[in-house]
Amino acid sequence: MAKKKNVSARTTLEEVNESLSTAAQRVEENKKYIYYALGAIAAIVLIAVGYIYGVRNPNLQKAKEGMATADLAYLQGDTAKALKEYEKVFDAYSNKPAERAAFNAAIILYQQGKNKEAAAYLEKYNGEGNMVAPASKSLLGDCYVNMKQYDKAIAAYDKAIQLSGDNAFYTPTFMIKKATVLHALKKYADEAAIYQTIKDKYMQYTQAYQLNVDKYLERAKAMSGK
Repeated sequence: MAKKKNVSARTTLEEVNESLSTAAQRVEENKKYIYYALGAIAAIVLIAVGYIYGVRNPNLQKAKEGMATADLAYLQGDTAKALKEYEKVFDAYSNKPAERAAFNAAIILYQQGKNKEAAAYLEKYNGEGNMVAPASKSLLGDCYVNMKQYDKAIAAYDKAIQLSGDNAFYTPTFMIKKATVLHALKKYADEAAIYQTIKDKYMQYTQAYQLNVDKYLERAKAMSGK
């Protein structure tokens, strides 16, 4: 929508009315040309979109169909078939559905206790947004914990914390996971610092989940000698 120019430095009301009237008349006279221009722009956009999704991504529809088959199998409880279909989509295509296929395959593999295989998919996954992306990094951290690769687990949880955008519920969850690993590594001062942050910034979380953060904070402080 075209913006009307502000009328300034007018000396009489008649001059203002005359200016507005002239501007309105010009817009009315040019309206059909504006419509033609908007129509042309819309046509160009549609052609471009058609080119991107039709020519540059000829396999997008096939990948979506493969994901639909995998999702249906998963919902029906056939995880073996779902995993096979997710892996097939990921191996065959390089697009958004293939990205999601990697994440879904990782979830199934993790549930099966195949942490190494799940981590391999998660390392290739580049999620977006402040929910799915941090969740994928958190799951990667869980895989590393199960493989006793604690330094990598901490790095994954740090990434999850960063990507969660200070979410009131997700961020403290990832922080607690990190604190648990730090406790296992006997890094009690670092563990205490995390619980202190949770206490200071995320009381809503601790109340919602009835987490006695003081208990863990005092334990970490005592074990760190502070």
